[in-house]
Amino acid sequence: MILTPELAKIRDEIRGYASSYTLDFFEVIYEILDFKQMNVVASYGGFPNRYPHWRFGMEYEHIRKSYAYGLSKIYEMVINNDPCYAYLLYCNNLVDQKIVMAHVYAHSDFFKNNLFFAPTNRKMMDEMGNHRTKIQRFVNRYGLEEVENFIDVCLSLDNLIDSHLPMKKMQSQEKISLLDRDDEDIPVVKKMRSKGYMDKYINPRQFLEEEKEKLEDIKQQEKHFPEKPVKDVLSFLILHAPLEDWQREVLSIIREEAYYFLPQGQTKIMNEGWAAYWHSKIMTKKALGDAEIIDYADHNAGTLAVSPGKINPYKLGVELFRDIEDRWNKGRFGKDYDECRDMQEKMSWDKKMGQGREKIFEVRRVYNDITFIDTFLTEEFCEQQKLFKYQFNPTNATYEIANRDHLEIKKQLLLSLTNMGNPIIEAVDGNYENRGELYLSHRHEGVDLRDDYARETLKNLHVIWQRPVHVETKFEDIPKLLSFDGKDFQERRL
Repeated sequence: MILTPELAKIRDEIRGYASSYTLDFFEVIYEILDFKQMNVVASYGGFPNRYPHWRFGMEYEHIRKSYAYGLSKIYEMVINNDPCYAYLLYCNNLVDQKIVMAHVYAHSDFFKNNLFFAPTNRKMMDEMGNHRTKIQRFVNRYGLEEVENFIDVCLSLDNLIDSHLPMKKMQSQEKISLLDRDDEDIPVVKKMRSKGYMDKYINPRQFLEEEKEKLEDIKQQEKHFPEKPVKDVLSFLILHAPLEDWQREVLSIIREEAYYFLPQGQTKIMNEGWAAYWHSKIMTKKALGDAEIIDYADHNAGTLAVSPGKINPYKLGVELFRDIEDRWNKGRFGKDYDECRDMQEKMSWDKKMGQGREKIFEVRRVYNDITFIDTFLTEEFCEQQKLFKYQFNPTNATYEIANRDHLEIKKQLLLSLTNMGNPIIEAVDGNYENRGELYLSHRHEGVDLRDDYARETLKNLHVIWQRPVHVETKFEDIPKLLSFDGKDFQERRL
C-alpha cells in the first residue's frame, strides 16, 4: 500500500528536517503493511522476494507469537538498498509514523556513508530476486527435498566467513608461471650418465617426460594447500569441495547473502544509536506538535528501555553518540584532559570548542561497533550510565555484580562483539595427512566451542567436503582434535 496524502505530507516534512541537519541518505520508498504482512517481510529479512525455505516460515511463527504475547512489536523495517525500501506498520498512530520516518532517514544515511557498508550490493533487492529464480530452477530440476536439504547444510555454515573482508569476491587461485617459481619447485628428472651420441637411447625423451609427470604428481600431492590459513571457509569450500555445479551455485548464494548482512551485525550498536539520536533530535527540535509530546516520550522511552541481562543497542549507541558530541563540544579529550587528576576541574571542563557535531559525523563514517566501543567507552561514561559486569554466584544461585571497572566492562563487550559472537574458524589444510581430508582450526579466544554445535557443524562440513573433517580446538585449555569420518565422531588430545 502506498502512502496516504497525510503520510506523504509528513514524509516530505521529515525528509526536509533530516536534510537540514545535513544527513545524506538514499532516496527512501515507503510502503504500508498490516501486521501479518510486516511479519512476513520481517521473516524474510526484509526481502519479500527471497527464495523459499522452511526457515523463513519458522521465523514468521516466532515473530507472530512474540507479537501475540506482547513480547515485541515491529514498528518499521528499512533495507540497505539504493533506493532504500522502508516498511511502515498500518496501525501506527501519526506520532509513531513520524518517529519511524526520522529513524529511517538516519538509517539510510548510515547505510550510504559508513565505510563498512561501502562494499555491499546496493541493488540487493534485485539480486535477491535473482537468487530466488536460480533456486526455484534447481528445485524444478533436482527436486524440493534435495535442494532444501542442501540449503539447510549451507545455512548452518553461513558464519564461516572472513569478517574482515566483507563482500570479498571469490577469486580463482592464480597459476604460478615457471618464470616466477623457485628452482626447487620445478621437478627435475635425474638422467643416467651417458655419452652424447648414446643419450637418446639411454635417456629416451618419452621416458623423461613420463618421469617428469610422475614427479609433478608427487609434488602436487605433497603440496600443502591452502598455503596459509583461510578465514573465508565458505570460499575455500566453493573453490575446492567436490560439489556439483548447482550445489556450488547454492553455496555461493548463501555466501553472498552472508556478506551482505555482515556489516549490519558489525555496526548494530552504532547504526541503531545513530538512528535513535537523529529521530530524537528531529522530533524534539522540529517535528513534534504540542499534543504529541506525551505519546512520543512514552514510545521513545520504550525504545530505549534497558532489560535485565541484555544490552539495548539503541540505548548504548545513542548515549555514546551524545557523550561524544558533548565531549568534543567541551574539549574533554586529548592529553591535557586525560592527565588532569582534579575531579572538580574535570567536571567543569569546558573549552567551548564546538566540534561535537563534526565529530559524530566522522565517527558515523569510519567506525564499527568494536572500534566504537574500544575508543569511546570511557570510565566517566560507565559511571554515568551505571554499567557493570555481572556473573552467576553458585553459592546462593543468583546473579550478582562482579565488577564495575570500565576496562573489564569494555573487555566483556568487545569479547561479545568480536566476530559477532561467533567462533573464528580457519581452513588450515585441504589435504590433511595427504588423504584429501579437511583440517580446520578454531582460534580460541577464551570461549570453548559448544560440543553439540561443533559436532553438527562437522557433520554438515562432511556433506560438502565428502571426506573426513577435523577441527583443532581447546576444551578447558586442553588442545583437542574433533573429527568426523561420515559415520563416527572421534576426539583426541593433541
